[in-house]
Amino acid sequence: MLNRLLPFLRWFPPRADALRGDLVAGVTVALVLIPQSMAYATLAGLPVVYGLYAAFLPVMVASMWGASRFLHTGPVALLSLMSAAAIEPLASRGSDEFIQLSMTLALMVGVMRLGLGLFRMGVLINLASHPVINGFTNAAALIIGLSLVNSFINVPMPRSDMFLRDLWHVALQLPLAHWPTIAFALGTLLMLWLLKRLAPRAPGVLVVVVLGTVISAAVGFEKTALVAPAQIEDAAARAAFERYAELESALKRNKQTQGELRHRLATLARAERHDYSLEAEALRLTGEEQGLKKQLYGLRVSVYRHALMPVESADGQVVYRTASADSWTDPAWRFTGIQEGRFKLSGGGQVVGDIPAGLPSLALPAMDLGVMGGLLGTAFIMALIGFMEATSISRALAAQSREKLDPNQELIGQGLANIVGSFFQSYTVSGSFSRSAVAAKAGARTGFYAVVSALGVVLVMLFLTEYFHHLPQPVLAAIVMSAVFGLIDFRSLRHAWNVRRSDGVVGGITFAATLAMAPQLANGVLVGVVLTILIFLHGVMQPRSEVLGRTRDGTLAGAASHDLPPISEHYVVLRFDASLVFINSAYFEEAVMKAISQFPQARAVLVIGNGINRVDASGEERLRALAADLKTAGITLMLSGLKKPVREALLRAGLDGVIGRDNLFPGKDTALRTLAERYDRPGAAAAQPA
Repeated sequence: MLNRLLPFLRWFPPRADALRGDLVAGVTVALVLIPQSMAYATLAGLPVVYGLYAAFLPVMVASMWGASRFLHTGPVALLSLMSAAAIEPLASRGSDEFIQLSMTLALMVGVMRLGLGLFRMGVLINLASHPVINGFTNAAALIIGLSLVNSFINVPMPRSDMFLRDLWHVALQLPLAHWPTIAFALGTLLMLWLLKRLAPRAPGVLVVVVLGTVISAAVGFEKTALVAPAQIEDAAARAAFERYAELESALKRNKQTQGELRHRLATLARAERHDYSLEAEALRLTGEEQGLKKQLYGLRVSVYRHALMPVESADGQVVYRTASADSWTDPAWRFTGIQEGRFKLSGGGQVVGDIPAGLPSLALPAMDLGVMGGLLGTAFIMALIGFMEATSISRALAAQSREKLDPNQELIGQGLANIVGSFFQSYTVSGSFSRSAVAAKAGARTGFYAVVSALGVVLVMLFLTEYFHHLPQPVLAAIVMSAVFGLIDFRSLRHAWNVRRSDGVVGGITFAATLAMAPQLANGVLVGVVLTILIFLHGVMQPRSEVLGRTRDGTLAGAASHDLPPISEHYVVLRFDASLVFINSAYFEEAVMKAISQFPQARAVLVIGNGINRVDASGEERLRALAADLKTAGITLMLSGLKKPVREALLRAGLDGVIGRDNLFPGKDTALRTLAERYDRPGAAAAQPA
């Protein structure tokens, strides 16, 4: 019981023979975890420091309460993107509210996973079939990679409710691309590829981060300036910038008013009172917020087109005029935002910037029930997808190490990791395939290696954050892109098509739906799950049933599918390959009646029931009525090969009295011999009672 409550007691304190392997693996994973966590935080729409927070306590908790000794938990690309997509409609990226809602979403995902684990509901992962997961993963990997294209060329990306349209707007800005940014991005991809081929044991991600940071600081990759409106001499540019500032202020006021209104409505709700005028005002403000966000996203793209150049005016002040042309040596300055009432311009590339030093503090996630209700569906999908991801990794590693896997305990570990993390400023985390594989290859022996990797993150947060200021954003984008594009595997979809056409169709539709519905990726999974259930229900409602014929070697096979003559004109042999339950009992009756209609001289029908695994009350009732109707028509219903539970259920219901015990056979061979004796002898069919 103690080991179940505290699973880490299986390996804590660490044994001497395992300690060296865990220390080496922990340090190795930390070298990958630190840059990866920062990269995935940007994908989640958060400052990079929140990636480090997510790589601290959640890593420790998951390793201590999870089931797998190799699984490494922390920030992952897929859930990072899903987190950003879920919160984007509710708050502006980079805002305090966006950050708080990210923590809230992590708490919700954690509670759901913990509940599923405690109630041993790990079987829910079977709701999503393999083709659905394949289609979703391929689409999600493609979306993640393409969502970083704007970071590759240093242009803004509008954030609307349609990802493909946003991507098209990025493509239209290709003439505005920042060539040094492209150089950093492509150089990072090339370096990662070379290191993987030439030095596979080297921490390639850390190498490109260090190298990129050093080069960025040396060449002055970042160039920013805060300027007053009066310094912008281009009237059109100044008007566009001021309009952006007005909209941003209006959005801030809107959010503040909404917060006050929600507080008043919550107070009224506790007193069981209603104020419909306040509720109507809340709806109006929500609509106004969406309109302001849409205008801001569109304006951000248009204002970026204003290219400016700093020049010295006659009175010695620096002013910004319209640039005549872009050049490599002296690139144009462009608008990137508002800060302290002044315009923020950039004449270089984007870097990580200042990272707060120190460990995350305790902070309660936002508990707005209205907002949490809107996030509920996405949180459930993220809980399942994250668990599927973690389980598939654990199974692969457990197969190599012959480790026993407990999916429900893994759910508990993942749930606790997200819950604890959400109170210490972590966003949603899950199991990472790349880091888990690195740990296994580096010689990890127990879950202690993950604790060591988290301690490495602690050292960075305490002492090294200042050295990451000049880390280029395109380097982080390239790290994510190189990781997720490796997940794209269209061969699995083709394989599903080859195995079963309907599975291939489900995978393809899931892929297309996920792309079309992005950034709301959860909807793509729902489409795939619903389609899978519908196809399954169709198969259950109309299972395979076929009249049998006899092959040359004497075995039975489908008469139509193998072009075989019927066994006899005097009786019909029918195979029914499904349980006889309420959902298909009507189809069973139709199959029997259709078979009889093809053989008007038949005086008996034998149903080979080896495939009938169970029968319910509806199936028994339909069987009883069918036997009585056929008997009235002078046709005998026979059953063979029924499994013991099915046969006992029919006997308890007294169906043997309707069908006749002599028409129930233990196997098809006995039944066929009896049929031949009764109906195939000369004059036998005519002698049977009508």
